[in-house]
Amino acid sequence: MMLTRCQPRGVVDGAVILLLFVALVLLMSWGSFKNTATSWELEHEQAAGLGHGDALAPTAVSECRLEALDESRIICVSGAAKYLVHTSATATATSELPPQYTGCHTHDAHIFCLGPDGDDVRIERLEDGTSTTKSGGEGDAGGRHCHFHAGVEHCVGGDVKANASTGCERVDRDYNIPLRIGALVVVLFTSAAAVYGPILAAAVLPATSGLIPALLKQFGTGVIMSTAFVHLFTHAILQFQNECLGGLSYEATPAVILMAGIFVSFLADYLVHEMVAWRATRKGYMHVPEGDVSAELANVAILEAGIVFHSLLIGITLVVTGDAFFGTLAIVIVFHQAFEGLALGTRIASIGSGRRVASLGHHDHHHGHHHHHHSSGPGLGEAAPLSGESIITSPAAVSTARKLLLASGFALVTPLGMAIGIALLSVFNGNDPSTIVAIGSIDAFSAGILVWVGIVEMWAHDWMAGGEVARLDPRGKLCCLAALVGGMGSMSYLGKWA
Repeated sequence: MMLTRCQPRGVVDGAVILLLFVALVLLMSWGSFKNTATSWELEHEQAAGLGHGDALAPTAVSECRLEALDESRIICVSGAAKYLVHTSATATATSELPPQYTGCHTHDAHIFCLGPDGDDVRIERLEDGTSTTKSGGEGDAGGRHCHFHAGVEHCVGGDVKANASTGCERVDRDYNIPLRIGALVVVLFTSAAAVYGPILAAAVLPATSGLIPALLKQFGTGVIMSTAFVHLFTHAILQFQNECLGGLSYEATPAVILMAGIFVSFLADYLVHEMVAWRATRKGYMHVPEGDVSAELANVAILEAGIVFHSLLIGITLVVTGDAFFGTLAIVIVFHQAFEGLALGTRIASIGSGRRVASLGHHDHHHGHHHHHHSSGPGLGEAAPLSGESIITSPAAVSTARKLLLASGFALVTPLGMAIGIALLSVFNGNDPSTIVAIGSIDAFSAGILVWVGIVEMWAHDWMAGGEVARLDPRGKLCCLAALVGGMGSMSYLGKWA
């Protein structure tokens, strides 16, 4: 019943078609990733001699670490398979834990690899579920869950000490370059489809003040809020808690950088508002036009800046993640880009779509002729103009080409980050102190930008002081509230992996 009430009257809004298109893109991308990852995994196992017992050996095992729940055991991986290294972890603890064992071969139905000193070390393949520590972001019986950010594994739950097993040196991982190039193409296509879709739909479909555009905006607002707190600020805190940084002399550093992002965003927004107010005064308006194109462009530019900064890091993070977790993270990033692109694209598409102007004098005296077909009032999900205001629709104020150009930054930045990551695979170290500070600072600053834009320019602007949602009827407001929570929940769920 609620779904029926939440639907606008008349012909189904074109945005529904857009949502179905984005959903289809996501399903196709998901299927492509699963098929590619499965195919590559089978090829890798066949090349390494896996799946035929211990008589055949991999060429090498890497990503070696101490098992979190039993630090007397060393676990390494090769492709999707995990191996137990039969050597004393206590003896290894006196020196640096080898990141990999090479030159693996079989002898008497057992697998041996060459250790750092050139001696044979026996390894044993673990069946799924044998090891209490899962690699690649999966949970275990002890409640341990791990995910990668900037190439560094962060774990929560269980008896876990982050980074205790790998130290601060660069960790050699398995990187399938063709798979990463394919992922780059998929991410590029998904990002472009998500951010360009609302803009093209607004240009082709007739203008509407129905409920669905408002729902898309509120879903996007929820996505932005979750991105700021769950993704960016949380990862900034994790970065500054990295033991390789040596500890912070001021523990509130991430929060201070967050405030700096909020302040800079406020300052830019305030200066633009003052400029628009000055221009409006010269033109004889009593108040600032609510939908002034210059102010809208500035707000969207600030929003996109916050998104673009961390999207570049997302691209690098995805590529420098080892093959054991790459497939899962790639799928998550595809959904991440789709949600963010939809949020940004919806806001860009609405630039110049309608301006509310309160001019000198009384508008009531200028609208003495009312047409009878308006007597029924606005329909469900339609906003009625407030007293003393007139709606000036100016869809041509910002051309579609300019909107597409504005959206191109988002469409290209994550693939650009992936390309940079591919170029840096041989040297990138997410545990380097300078890298930690740079990534942590960008995450926190970007979070501050999105907090300001999300709360002030999107959330409060739409819901209060005569905003778009404030002028809806109660059922329309309830639907928008559900969309807002849906955006928050969807993006927060992805925060489990990215």
